[in-house]
Amino acid sequence: MAEVIALDGFLDEETVPGDLHGSTARFRIFVSPTDERTDEMVLPCTVTDPGIAAAVLHDLVPGDKVRVTGYFRVPRTPDEPIWLAVTTLELLQTAPQHTDPGDAITAMLERYGPYVCYIDADTDEVPVWTETGAWVGVADTPADIAELLDSYEQHHGVGGD
Repeated sequence: MAEVIALDGFLDEETVPGDLHGSTARFRIFVSPTDERTDEMVLPCTVTDPGIAAAVLHDLVPGDKVRVTGYFRVPRTPDEPIWLAVTTLELLQTAPQHTDPGDAITAMLERYGPYVCYIDADTDEVPVWTETGAWVGVADTPADIAELLDSYEQHHGVGGD
């Protein structure tokens, strides 16, 4: 018997019906169990319970944080995907909603492993810190972040420590 697994993640995109009647649903969640980018994944999920499927299709929006419980379906052939057969779903946190359709996100924080970058649409410069708050420097453009991080690591050790 397969072991039940529970995962927390964010709804990656709009949900879709799994059949013509909407009694099943499919969706993808973005899972990041650690702060390492290499541990992140997007996991396809399916729901066959009509009650849960209705909630998935009508109540969830991209960005909602959910806890899914179910069973992994491992591929039997190389062309089959891995997916989670969801048996329970809990909404942990709703996605932030913009009240004004004219609102545009002009700045954001982006992680690069143990580094945090502040990217602002109003300027090309990108300030960078370690996740512990130590100053790394400013990249002239987003394309220059990797070069700044490489230089910082050469002077301060791998991982910015």
